[in-house]
Amino acid sequence: MTTDGEHGGELSDVELRVRALESILTEKGYVDPAAVDAVVEAYETRIGPRNGARVVAKAWTDDGFAQWLRDDATAAISSLGFTGRQGDTMVAVENTPSEHHMVVCTLCSCYPWEVLGLPPVWYKSAPFRSRAVIEPRGVLADFGVALPEDAEIRIWDSTAETRFLVLPLRPDGTEGWSEEQLAELVTRDSMVGTGLARSPDETTA
Repeated sequence: MTTDGEHGGELSDVELRVRALESILTEKGYVDPAAVDAVVEAYETRIGPRNGARVVAKAWTDDGFAQWLRDDATAAISSLGFTGRQGDTMVAVENTPSEHHMVVCTLCSCYPWEVLGLPPVWYKSAPFRSRAVIEPRGVLADFGVALPEDAEIRIWDSTAETRFLVLPLRPDGTEGWSEEQLAELVTRDSMVGTGLARSPDETTA
């Protein structure tokens, strides 16, 4: 299971109660920590983000859907069956060669669960939430993303009412690819803006 240090700050009351319950269930043999971690990892990196990957891949291949996503992301995403709790508004922001978008929640950890699944631990950490605003280029470098010096970086602050989805640049060399193939190139981090879509070479390596 995760440790307190991984959160980059103190645990909230709810997190402390969950941690205490996990400890009790583990001691009694009702919960296997490794199994819980495996489920969480699956929802963080595979199951949840697959929804968002489908949205991105459709936008890459369907100009009409891409425009709908720009104009009304909530409705466009809902048309694929992905809806959040009532009142959530989704906004799609599109990367270009000269402009890169990154999403953060400076006050807590608001996150578009309907398209990205569970928020990763680093997204909820105090260091990420503060540094993303103060030195976004440095944060991107920590994630292995190097952008041209003249590229503008825009930061979007999620709230309980408004969540953001980054539409990453479509990788070169994917002309003629199906939506299913393209979805395999879309990562969770690329839809948060802390990463880029995979290149075709990365999926065949």
